[in-house]
Amino acid sequence: MSEDAVITVDDLSVSFGGPPLFRHVSFEVRRGEVFVILGGSGCGKSSLLKAMIGLIEPAHGTISLLGEQLADATGDARRALLRRLGVMWQSGALFGSMTLAENVELPIEEHTRLSRPARQAVARAKLGLVGLGDAQAKLPSEISGGMAKRAGIARAMALDPPILFLDEPSAGLDPVTSAGLDKLITDIARGTGTTFVVVTHELQSILAIGDRCIMLDKAARGMIAEGDPKELRDHSENPTVRAFFNREAPDSKEAPDRKAGA
Repeated sequence: MSEDAVITVDDLSVSFGGPPLFRHVSFEVRRGEVFVILGGSGCGKSSLLKAMIGLIEPAHGTISLLGEQLADATGDARRALLRRLGVMWQSGALFGSMTLAENVELPIEEHTRLSRPARQAVARAKLGLVGLGDAQAKLPSEISGGMAKRAGIARAMALDPPILFLDEPSAGLDPVTSAGLDKLITDIARGTGTTFVVVTHELQSILAIGDRCIMLDKAARGMIAEGDPKELRDHSENPTVRAFFNREAPDSKEAPDRKAGA
């Protein structure tokens, strides 16, 4: 494990009772970077994220978060570790009967002893950070999809976690809104030092925000590339990786190289 690694995944396999969804996946996420998990539909991106935040028990392998082995953390220690992670799900997962401010306040109320005025102040600050300072009294039904994603990020940041996990943040957004969200992610990462782990298959977002990435492949049942996404786009010798980054159909006559790496 390198000195600046905040997440270490070692020889991870996930299975749901049949053949493994993916196997032998190993990588590190470094402090302060935007790390992207990418790949086509059904390759296991979201399942990998769920394993990394403790929602799925791996069939094999280990996950270390902030220097602690996830499998070894139980009871209060596990809850304390997982509170140091923020998660934004694909839809934003906001509670429809609560205002945006109340949505952001909820984890603060559940996990701290802050007074209501203090919780409200934190919620205002987090919503302001994502550009929703004027929308804190609105309900989720009264805002756009892009605003819901931003509110989801604000809630994920409520407890000031050092690591944020985002599941398909650009899904369903128009190109302009998606670009604005990409800029928000990079601004927060650079401005606060927060580490981001982003699951996506949106090519423009990957190239815009990703410092490093791994690529999962459904046919290979595992990881087939790791590195700077722009370097993979321009220099990978793997035809599957090359096809993904250049939006090309792979040559059916060319046998894909399924080995990990560029």
